[in-house]
Formats: sequence, structure tokens, C-alpha cells
Amino acid sequence: MDEQIKELNAFLEGEFMGIHAYEHYIQNTQDEAVKKDLQTIQQNHKMHAIFVAERIQNLGGTAVDDVGLVGAFQERVAQVKGYPKDKEAIIKGAIKGEEFGSDMMAEFVKGDLDQESQSMVQSILAEHKKHIEMLNKHL
Repeated sequence: MDEQIKELNAFLEGEFMGIHAYEHYIQNTQDEAVKKDLQTIQQNHKMHAIFVAERIQNLGGTAVDDVGLVGAFQERVAQVKGYPKDKEAIIKGAIKGEEFGSDMMAEFVKGDLDQESQSMVQSILAEHKKHIEMLNKHL
């Protein structure tokens, strides 16, 4: 059970990283259609975070409430590099983030999740693929 909570918390940290990244993309885009889709995706990540946190609590664990050490480091690197300002770079950055985040999050939960947790994770990862499709329409 502890390993399962650990894996779900790592997954949850990934959702928080997505929420934070989309905040920067939203702040830097001037295109209203892109902004609307970025906001929709960010809201989805927020809902995913709620679902995962509830699952962790239902398993008797304590849900993390931030990106964790790895996420904080990655966010700091992104701040130093600077966030993209033009539409295409924002979209490509968001797509790359969704792909990388999904791959990383899938690795975190490769262990022994119970059926309910596994089903929830697979559903969330499927939504990440839909995010990529939504973003690709802007390129």
C-alpha cells in the first residue's frame, strides 16, 4: 500500500507541474483561441490532481500538494531559460510538456497499483493524449 501511495504521489506531482507550466503559457499567449484551450487543459490537470489526491486519501495516505524537488528544479530551469512568447513556441512547448509529462508519469505508476487506481491513471493519461490533439490544431 505504501508503494502505491508513493507512486500516486509522484503522479500527482506531475499533474502539479502541468498546472504550473500552463499558467506560464496562459500568461504569455496573446491568441485568445490558444489561451482558451490552454485554460481548458490547465483545468483538466487541476481536476486530475483532485482525483488523484482523493484516491491517495482513500488509500490511507497523505497527498502531496506541490511539484516536489524534481519538479521544483525543472521549474527553476524553465524560469532561467525563459518561457516562450510566440504562439508556435508556446504550443510546441505545451505539446512537448504533455508528451514528456505523460511518459514520465506512466513510468512512476508502473508498479503494483490496484485496479481502481490503475483505471484512473489510464483514464488521465488518455486525456493527456487528447490535450496534445487539441494543441496540434493550433499549429
